[in-house]
Formats: sequence, structure tokens, C-alpha cells
Amino acid sequence: MERWSGRVALVTGASIGIGAAIAKELVKHGVIVVGLARRVHMIQELSKELHMYPGKLYGVKADLSKEEDILEAFTWVKDNLGGVDILVNNAGVISFSRLVDAPSCEWRQAYAIHVIAPSICIREAFRSMKDREVDDGHIVNILSITTNHSPEQQPIIMYFASKQSLRVLTEGLRRQLLQLNSKIRVTIHELTIRPVGEQ
Repeated sequence: MERWSGRVALVTGASIGIGAAIAKELVKHGVIVVGLARRVHMIQELSKELHMYPGKLYGVKADLSKEEDILEAFTWVKDNLGGVDILVNNAGVISFSRLVDAPSCEWRQAYAIHVIAPSICIREAFRSMKDREVDDGHIVNILSITTNHSPEQQPIIMYFASKQSLRVLTEGLRRQLLQLNSKIRVTIHELTIRPVGEQ
């Protein structure tokens, strides 16, 4: 982690849970972290708790279902910190509605948060790295290990489907970066903890 000291990481869904824990650990290791979330006040509160560590945590308000919010966040990072070196796509949303009678808006939200938003973040992070000739960046997509299996009796089919889509996108990204002879790393980090709500 020493090589990342002083570098800039953008973490989505950083207000609670896994995202907040990731942001905290990065700050402990000297990383400058920009946390995106709708409840930005929670990130700001966490930042106050981390003042003794060598890194820094900034909170930027963003609704990840809105592309304009994501683009504004990347502009803020560019204007204030130079650009993104690490991207952690962590934000998640889950619904326990059954597929046979769930409202369509829940399906759209699942794909907006788990597929479209990470894709926009990946595109913008790659542009940020390329513009600054950063070739040692890192993109991390957070998945649940349970998406490797059938949802069986759990009424969270759309969560599984959208997270599997992110898995496919990650592998496609890895291959595209290889074709571009880029040394930017792409990682899937699988967690055994299932999300309990939107982050």
C-alpha cells in the first residue's frame, strides 16, 4: 500500500458499510479518498474521525443513478485533486421484491447502480488516468460471492442478474486494457457479506 500514499482514490457508496470501511482503510494508508454518496454528511462525519491518519477523506454528494452527478464528481476531483488513480465501484442497492410482481423502477435502479454507474465511473477514471499519463492505476469492482450461485429461494433475482452483468463487464474491461497495452489493473473483489440496502 505504500506506493499509493498521496494518490487519489474514488470510492462509490462510501457513506456506510463496506464503502465506509474501504475509505477508512485507504485513509489509514495515506491515500486521498473521495467518497461518493447521496448522504454525504455521513462521509463528512467519518472524515472527522480520521484526522489522525496520513490520508484524507473528502465527501462529494452524488446520486449514482444520475450521470450528471457522476460527471460533476469527476470534475470536482480534477479541479481539486488533479485526477483519479484508484476507482472502487462499491455502491449497491438491493430489493427483496419478487420478480413476478416487482415494480419496474426497482429493476431500473438495480441496473443503474450496479451496471451503468460503474461503467460511467470506469470510463471517466480511465480518461483521467490517460490524460495524466497514469499507467499504474487500479480499478476495483465489488461483487458479492453469492452472485456465483443461483438465487434459489431468495427473492433478489435482479440483484444477482445486475451483479453478474458487472462481472462480465469487468472481464471485458480487462481484455480491452490488455489490447491497449495498458498496465492499469482491474480487480474483482468478492465479498461474502450481502448488502442490506442502498449505499
